[in-house]
Amino acid sequence: MSSINDVIVAWNEADPAAIHPTREVSEEAYQISGEVQAELLATVLPEGCRVIDFGCGDGRVAIPLRQAGYDVTGADGSQTMLDRLAQRDPDMPRVLSDGLDLAAVIGKKADAVISLAVVIHHGYEAGEAIIEGLRSAVRINGLLVLDWPASDEPAEGSSWISVTTWSREQQDAICKRIGLKRLDSDLPWPVFRAVKAGS
Repeated sequence: MSSINDVIVAWNEADPAAIHPTREVSEEAYQISGEVQAELLATVLPEGCRVIDFGCGDGRVAIPLRQAGYDVTGADGSQTMLDRLAQRDPDMPRVLSDGLDLAAVIGKKADAVISLAVVIHHGYEAGEAIIEGLRSAVRINGLLVLDWPASDEPAEGSSWISVTTWSREQQDAICKRIGLKRLDSDLPWPVFRAVKAGS
């Protein structure tokens, strides 16, 4: 499986049209998909809270969240992606982070961290390390929304573009160790509350 840096390098080199499946349909479909996902996220995020979009790319979800009144910072391991975000929304705060150092990079802990289509592209070891880094960036009782798929037949992806799935047992053990509590939600991604580790 690729290292965190290998995945970042691959994203840097990827054609923007290949990064998200809706871009193959049209640029408008790509933008609408981000608006829809931002609307879904707004059903669980407290109004106006401080949100870090880790793996923000060019702002597909971060920009509509910001337009909805959230205090959004875009975070990505790829400077290329952050440069694209700056072209689309020059005023949005941006930070370069591989996820492991997110808490140090942002300074004050966030109310929520969202990360869609990031952890799925990493193997178990790197994925767990990234999730732990994201958890460190959220205040106690804050939220994490993670595209972190569970499966009855978990499998580790073999390349930066393949998808890694986890067993619920793997997820539950990580959550207990780093301090995450799974919440009931109608979102297509798991939602977690940051709690004291070991809870």
